[in-house]
Amino acid sequence: MKPNRRQIFTVGAAAAAAATVAASTETASATTSSDTGPYGSGVLGSWAGATRAISTAAQFQHTRETNGVFMFGDSISVQDGKALAIRLQDRDGSQLAVNNWSSRPTSGAVDALQQCASAYGLPRRVLMASGSNDIFDPPKFAAQVARAVSIVGQNRILYWVNIQVVRKSVTSTVQLADQRNSSWLNMQLYDQQEKYPNLRIIRWAEWLWVKPYRLLNYLRDGVHPTVPLGQDARNELIVQSLVQR
Repeated sequence: MKPNRRQIFTVGAAAAAAATVAASTETASATTSSDTGPYGSGVLGSWAGATRAISTAAQFQHTRETNGVFMFGDSISVQDGKALAIRLQDRDGSQLAVNNWSSRPTSGAVDALQQCASAYGLPRRVLMASGSNDIFDPPKFAAQVARAVSIVGQNRILYWVNIQVVRKSVTSTVQLADQRNSSWLNMQLYDQQEKYPNLRIIRWAEWLWVKPYRLLNYLRDGVHPTVPLGQDARNELIVQSLVQR
């Protein structure tokens, strides 16, 4: 069942309060300046030189030919992608080809999706694990989701991992903005799901919210999963969705 707007904001606010209990000096994938920006979370820095994990052309081609999964993500996926590929192959034999780039907003991920669609075609399942870096400019997110759905087309399934960001390295005021913006992004995802039946949301945020201790134990910095605990939990949610077809 799709959560309503009040549920998203209410539970999200509780998640933010729980997440502010611990503090950390770790840096999340997204970079901010001292300016909190128009939406309170700061300003996204340049991501062009950030770490990345991108499969070869041969890997993308083989994955499409064997009806595997194409994945497009950010630094969470750079960290967790290899473990996800192993888990998915062990579960149903599917190959995973990835284009994961730290600090990249969803506009860049959808650009990569378009490039792969043009170069290789697309398999039946496409996974987007993007949005954490969109907390800095939430209003642009819905258009990128719609763009991704358009690229994938009606005959494929677009899976999307939703967003939970409350960085421990920032002030409590900015943390509250992070959670508010995460909830705003997730609302846009659910609104797009109402329009597009082949868009399926993987509810990582709700999985964390349902037991608030998970926000501390399964996220090492308020963004990236702990390894292996959080990584295993998130990857399992993803694989369960992918293998249901």
